[in-house]
Parts: sequence; structure tokens; C-alpha cells
Amino acid sequence: VWISDSDDALEELMEKEKNTKAVFLDLDGTLFTDEKTFSAGNCQAIEEALAAGHHIVISTGRPLASAIMQAKELGFTKKGCFVISFNGGEIYDMYRKKSIFKKPLAMPLVRRIFDEALQCGLHCQTYSDSEIVTEHDTEEVKHYSSIVKIPYKVVPDVTAFLKSEPVKVLVVNYENKEHLRDYLEKTADFADGKINRFFSSNEYLEHVAPGIDKGSAVRFLCEYTGIPLCNTIAAGDAENDISMIRAAHIGCAMRNAEEEVKQAADYITENDNNHDGVAEIIHKFVLK
Repeated sequence: VWISDSDDALEELMEKEKNTKAVFLDLDGTLFTDEKTFSAGNCQAIEEALAAGHHIVISTGRPLASAIMQAKELGFTKKGCFVISFNGGEIYDMYRKKSIFKKPLAMPLVRRIFDEALQCGLHCQTYSDSEIVTEHDTEEVKHYSSIVKIPYKVVPDVTAFLKSEPVKVLVVNYENKEHLRDYLEKTADFADGKINRFFSSNEYLEHVAPGIDKGSAVRFLCEYTGIPLCNTIAAGDAENDISMIRAAHIGCAMRNAEEEVKQAADYITENDNNHDGVAEIIHKFVLK
């Protein structure tokens, strides 16, 4: 059978796409060190993976504005660089500079979450496109703002202030996770089936739309990019990473991960987040 030059090029492109892998990386406790920095080893491995044509995806519970800031710091502006923010609630194409998926929470549910959290004595916050929005100026929001490096605004009523429905609401307690578990149990009747809720750390209880999690974001991006699920690798350390670890073909738990995350994983790194654990994953499953 005669094959033209254009057919050769098409065949080569298809073969390249078939071999392209997508690596989904959590930030805090995974790609970040405990000091919230990127290690040289991890950065080098990511650069090598991108140069080889693979896709690197930051997958975080952080707000989009914060995630984009961190992605830019890593040089994530090339084709194949994406950001999953709000635990899958919004997905952003760093190369094309546009949001490609967004599923918000209904505003009446946002109001109810804030009211229930207040009754339980817990800090509650949500997000606009550029800042954290809350109704009380607490130590929790000050600390959170310093971590994610975006400003916060205190308003009388978040539902009146916001111009559109937010993607996530976060209930925070830095003292005792049991206070958040009590709130979770107390609010189950109104929340079950209407809100997807899970912990991203002992201090943070996430609230997103039904069906939203990091795992659903993995599946969406595979469909969007054409990369098959069998070419996906994911890495994380906390409860909110479990859906992503299970969705990916190879799910990796960091050495420093919570025990339930390790149980869900196919591979546990020998090195933790402070010692190039992500580089270990990339060299073992992507660049080998």
C-alpha cells in the first residue's frame, strides 16, 4: 500500500499521541515541600517530562488564582500544562490561558453552609475570581490567605457580594478535626446528595458540587486531550487525592501520605515530598 508523506506525518503524530502520558500532581504535601517550595529535583524532572511531550497537570484544592500563580512559578505555560483547581471544580488550560471546565455550587447551598458553620463556631469562606471571600475577619482566613498568597475580603453577606455562584466553600478549623467531623454529621441531612464533601487536610473540609472531585477532573481531561486513561499517573497525599489516585492508571501515594491514601495507591514512593518524591514518580513511570 502506498503511503504519502502526509500519511506518514499523520501516522507519526498518532503514534506520538498514543505514547503521550499525563501526570496529575497534587500541590501541598506532594509537589510542595513542607516549606511550600518546589525542589530542584522535582522541577528538573517536570521539565524533562514536558520536553519529551508529556502533559503535566497541577491538581489542587486551592483556588484557581493561587494555582495559576504556582503554575507560572514552575514555568507551566507550555502546551500540555493544565491546572485543576477547587478539587476539580474548575480546570484551566495554562497554554491557551482559559478555563475549560467549571461547575459551581448553587447559591442557596452556599448560604446554608455559611449559616451552619457559624452555628457550629467554625470559620467558613468561599472565593471570587481573585480573592477569598468571608463574613468574619478570623485568624483562620488570615493564615489561609498567607498560605495561598491571595488576598481576602470580609463582607456582610457573601451571597449578595458574589457576582456569580462560587465553585467551592471551605469550612476550617485549625485546632481539632473532630469539630469538623461533628459539623459534617450535624449537616448531613441537608447536604447529602446536594454537596460533595471531603477533607483535604485535618483542618480543611471541602464543599463542592455533586460529582466533583479530582478523579472526575482526571477523566474530563483525558477526554479533552485525547490521552487514554491507561497513560495517566497521579500522585497525592491526602483524602481529597484518593479519587484521583483511583481514577488514574497508576495511582501513587507519597511516602508522607495518610494511611488511607496509601491503601488506595498502586505505588508508594520511597522518597517523601521533601526529598524529590515527584521526581521519583516521573523517572519511574514517565521517562523510563
